[in-house]
Amino acid sequence: MSDRNIRLESADKRAVEDQEVEIVERKGIGHPDSISDGIAESVSRALSNLYLDRVGKVLHYNTDETQLVAGTAAPAFGGGEVIEPIYLLIVGRATKEYDGEKIPVDSTALRAAREYLNENIPGLDVGTDIIVDVKLGEGSGDLQDVFGEETQQVPMANDTSFGVGHAPLTETEQIVLEAERALNGAAYGDDHPELGQDIKLMGKREGDVIDVTVAAAMVDKHIEDIDDYVAAVDDVREFVSELATDYTDREVNVEVNTADDYEEGSIYLTTTGTSAEQGDDGSVGRGNRANGLITPNRPMSMEATSGKNPVNHIGKIYNLLSTHIAETVVAEVDGIRDLQVRLLSQIGRPIDEPHVADAKVITDEGVTVADIEDEVVAIVDRELANVTDITRRTIEGELSTF
Repeated sequence: MSDRNIRLESADKRAVEDQEVEIVERKGIGHPDSISDGIAESVSRALSNLYLDRVGKVLHYNTDETQLVAGTAAPAFGGGEVIEPIYLLIVGRATKEYDGEKIPVDSTALRAAREYLNENIPGLDVGTDIIVDVKLGEGSGDLQDVFGEETQQVPMANDTSFGVGHAPLTETEQIVLEAERALNGAAYGDDHPELGQDIKLMGKREGDVIDVTVAAAMVDKHIEDIDDYVAAVDDVREFVSELATDYTDREVNVEVNTADDYEEGSIYLTTTGTSAEQGDDGSVGRGNRANGLITPNRPMSMEATSGKNPVNHIGKIYNLLSTHIAETVVAEVDGIRDLQVRLLSQIGRPIDEPHVADAKVITDEGVTVADIEDEVVAIVDRELANVTDITRRTIEGELSTF
């Protein structure tokens, strides 16, 4: 066993699944905040691969300040139009020259953003419905120094910060997460072009009753009239209601587009499938945390994970790693009802040696912390030793940051 500072103790609270009230949110991939997250992360991966291809290692950069300014649209049954385009600015820092060689950072960022939008938000015509711009300055000298030397095996932390993760997901968390993924995936989206990508779910559990509120942007060119719209809303409600039964035996009530007023003709109709077309701005880090959810019943980091450098940026690595550790421990160790993992870095210290790795556990009845302590600590130690695998998996797109 290493001498890493790993702590395990019993959590002085009830497991979230056992609390009387639980709230869970997920912003879908077409939400303006998620668009910002998605582009920031796609640009991050593109820059990492560009640096690896050109110089053999990832250089200093961050693209986690990307901003979206909403446009103006005039949706209408059968098809409307975008009046003023959305404006998206890729903001951050990047190394643009290395060992005398110029590196095409800006053009790589623009290409990555265009490819991401074309693949994930097909209702947006890049260059017409949305204008993408890039402003990447040079990184600060002191942080470039902390970034590390070529001979360094384990990078040094770029900041004194923390990450937090938890497992297992509650029934409400699973419903909210998997419903959005299914609605925006092949399970539903491929057969329902009338549903846009801007889907937000809010789950609320009181006792054994789960209420799920869905905000689902409908695409006008696939909706001929109000009857079509009502049918589309009903389809979403039925799909989510059925999906929920895969994750819970509790009573589940699903409501969709609750702000609609059919008599007044006020409905959630869009031209592009995202509210970004009509006054809804977006920013990196304002939406889902690293596990894809917003969970006010649990501790969360306020760091924006998307767009940060995957080599030594603690705001990214420790949030992804703490989530991975929690999931791994729960998968390998029996008797855990709820687990929270917190990792704290210290700037300039190797990232595999956190200032503290703190795990708080709620065990099943009949299981004590002492019963599982050695096994849990060993797994935490093992995953910390393999921290650089988080970098690889992030660059290769295996890990989602939002």
